[in-house]
Amino acid sequence: MRSSYVPGIDNPHDVDLSPSVVPRFIQRVFLALLVVAFLVAVGFALTEHWRRATFLLGGALVWLSVIRVTCDSRELGVLAVRSRRFDALFTLLIGGVMAFLAVSVDPLGS
Repeated sequence: MRSSYVPGIDNPHDVDLSPSVVPRFIQRVFLALLVVAFLVAVGFALTEHWRRATFLLGGALVWLSVIRVTCDSRELGVLAVRSRRFDALFTLLIGGVMAFLAVSVDPLGS
């Protein structure tokens, strides 16, 4: 149904998808957890805890892929870039690689 599409507000890739079954409040809690994870990762990076920052940022991207699948594009705003499937797979791949690299690289101080 393209008649419900509002230019500039809705993601044109997700117009035909049904609304999320997750309540709007829970969707916003999911987003708040994502923002907290990003802020903590930035805090780790600023205090030069690079491995922790990279691992947490990778975990946040994996969480974003879960959010992208379960939440509406309108709630996600600019985080809903392409189709739901593409965004979820892309953030899952990048986040998984980042977390893997953070865990697998030897620490320099040992």
